[in-house]
Amino acid sequence: MKKNKVALLLGGLALLTACEQNKVTEISTEELLKNIDNPTYLIVDTRHDSLYNGFKDQNATKGGHIKGAIQFTTAWLDYIADDKFESFAKDKGISKDKTIVFYDSNLDDLQRISTEFSAKGYKVKVFKDFINYANADYPLESFPNYQLSVSPQWLNAVIHGEKPETYTNDKLMIFEVSWGDLEKAKSYTQHIVGAYHFNTDWIENDPVWNLSTPKVIEQNLIKNGIAKDKTIVLYSENQLAALRVLWALKWAGVEDVRFLNGGLTGWVDANLPTETQVNIPTPVASFGTTIPQHPEINLSMPDDVIKAQKENGLKLISNRSWDEYTGKISGYDYIPGKGEPYGAIWGFAGTDSSNLADYYDPDHTLRNPLEIIELWKQQGINKDDHLAFYCGTGWRASVPWFMTNMMGWKNTYVYDGGWNAWQMDSKYPVQKGAPNNMSKPDAHNDFGKIQKKGNSCKS
Repeated sequence: MKKNKVALLLGGLALLTACEQNKVTEISTEELLKNIDNPTYLIVDTRHDSLYNGFKDQNATKGGHIKGAIQFTTAWLDYIADDKFESFAKDKGISKDKTIVFYDSNLDDLQRISTEFSAKGYKVKVFKDFINYANADYPLESFPNYQLSVSPQWLNAVIHGEKPETYTNDKLMIFEVSWGDLEKAKSYTQHIVGAYHFNTDWIENDPVWNLSTPKVIEQNLIKNGIAKDKTIVLYSENQLAALRVLWALKWAGVEDVRFLNGGLTGWVDANLPTETQVNIPTPVASFGTTIPQHPEINLSMPDDVIKAQKENGLKLISNRSWDEYTGKISGYDYIPGKGEPYGAIWGFAGTDSSNLADYYDPDHTLRNPLEIIELWKQQGINKDDHLAFYCGTGWRASVPWFMTNMMGWKNTYVYDGGWNAWQMDSKYPVQKGAPNNMSKPDAHNDFGKIQKKGNSCKS
């Protein structure tokens, strides 16, 4: 009995010691600045994407994230499988041999994530003075075009007549984007209050599923109330649809078009209102300029790609699934050919033609572009290259193109025809199998969930 009591006492002391070692402590601004370049420290921003990307936090005079900070949003905790937690954190650079400094302007979120990591054995500190840090002359970083991706809170402010950061207009239209006429648009059944439905057929057509003629697109935009000087906010159940249309509207000449990151799910999670009422847009007299205003962002057909490869060393980046890239499958029931354009570089993708899972966070928002850059570097894809992203018919390619635009990269395009146009003519060279027998590169994004599917392509 005495031995049992001693064992219990020793066990309790060991547990108390472990708890003391893993106790969450607060870090001052002075100590944070002292260790901002310390390789044994890792600074982690736990706020939502738009604040990390560059929007100002509440009461802050500057936007963005602390220099060198990575991102691990508190909301992700609800989506990461227990058996994947440590490996997922490790892929973000978070390890138990480093001191992890979490910061957030929401102290409840900060407490939640710091407690979670501490309980799992990580050395955790918290920085609670971010707003004062942002208002001082301390280093912050942001993406040049962070305003392209907006939060539910930003959009809600605009709807209510406010002028949140980067919004200077008074003409707003919100569109739920999906394939099909209004009566077939299941994703529009419940939608953001005031939102309209955007049928992707308004901007593309078969059999290649390239952009339609400028005249057809102009007619469809005018009919649905879209003019170049309106602010257009797009969202979709599957991100691919909204970003495909965003690219098309940029090509056409809409001056202010935004992507609602997180879509309707993020909107509902923020406890913002929805409706089931069908809204029909009022046509406008004209689009306001000649379409297209930005033809330079589109490489339409294979010959355009080959010309650019000869003139400026264009790199063709595939955003098709690994099985599509290696020629095991075509990925579509209406595309018979298998393979890739010769010389195509794999730029990461998803599980199949319906998603781009490597580019999504656990909460189904877009992944941090800085993480994508690191993946691309392994593939020889760099900022100063001329890059044309493609997939089967252009939807998936719009995601990496959008990210390069947020980051201010200059020489990036969508090869609109994609594999579909390439495989239609046997004169174009094709590669099959992984180049040099390479293995599938690790996307470092396994959080233990199967990616949610949606209607992305016409199958």
